[in-house]
Amino acid sequence: MAQDDMLRRRDVLPIGTVINLTTLTARQIRYYEEQGLVKPSRNAGNHRMYSLNDVDSLIRVMNDRKAGMSLADIKRVRAKRAQRTSDSAARRMLQDELLHQSPFGQTDDGTFRRGF
Repeated sequence: MAQDDMLRRRDVLPIGTVINLTTLTARQIRYYEEQGLVKPSRNAGNHRMYSLNDVDSLIRVMNDRKAGMSLADIKRVRAKRAQRTSDSAARRMLQDELLHQSPFGQTDDGTFRRGF
């Protein structure tokens, strides 16, 4: 699962491929980038390189726009979703940290320690 996420975040797609996958124009894609809805990286030749997550994000923007949402609405929804995700991620990290620091935490073999 973590490896899948890592692969989806890899910036390997040039803008031409993204245009073919999304049916957006280069100008639309650059505009959404200016609005902070996608953040492609740049390769050594200074060309934009997109990830599969960027493509998914652009498709969601397209669908939201077709449904009548404004860019301000889309940004607001994304901000709320990011906040929820970061809260739940923080809870998971805290839980993992507590389990690993506690004398009653889980050991490598899946059993629980019983004390000091």
